[in-house]
Amino acid sequence: MKIISTNVGQAQTITWKDKTVQTGIFKKPRKEPVFLTRTGVKGDAVVNQKVHGGIDKSCYLYSAGHYAYWQEKYPGLDWNWGFLGENLTVKGLAENKMHIGDVLEIGETIVKITQPRIPCYKLGVKFGTQEILKQFLASGFSGIYVKVLQEGAVRVGDDVYLLERPSDSLTVAEVFSQFTLENRDKYLIDKALQDSNLAQSIVKDFRRFREGLG
Repeated sequence: MKIISTNVGQAQTITWKDKTVQTGIFKKPRKEPVFLTRTGVKGDAVVNQKVHGGIDKSCYLYSAGHYAYWQEKYPGLDWNWGFLGENLTVKGLAENKMHIGDVLEIGETIVKITQPRIPCYKLGVKFGTQEILKQFLASGFSGIYVKVLQEGAVRVGDDVYLLERPSDSLTVAEVFSQFTLENRDKYLIDKALQDSNLAQSIVKDFRRFREGLG
């Protein structure tokens, strides 16, 4: 895997249900390296810290290979790396091959995968339709959130190395699949709930899923 774009964004105001709200989803590629800290990417706006940013979700990575899928569905949009809201666009990233708890070396940093990205209405605003939320879940192309274990700079061209993988851990794709009702599986949910590497925000969702299954 390799970093092909580093992306940051400033807070922008959008309209949602006749109200104005701010979002940091509008990210653009930059020529300079980005600096990953334990609480976020330096210079990158995180507006709603209840659902974005923080220790468990300090940086968001998305696969460059998924862009063709979305561009075919939405050819009229003004595409650039970072369009999906990612800080790091990665060549070769695949959710069905990455595991919760994987430890990665990226440039000067060391990070750990904590969860897939769960879409919210702001992604719908950017795409011009809330239908993207269902499409995003159905695609399996979630991208990954990571927590930063070692702070440092990441540059375009940096390789991504797998340093460590917990034994018998779920893939990011398996975790993401449980956010679609018809896919919910007691075994996967129970396994996820036993994983201390899973972000706490996801744990809350999985507890609710488990209660719903009885």
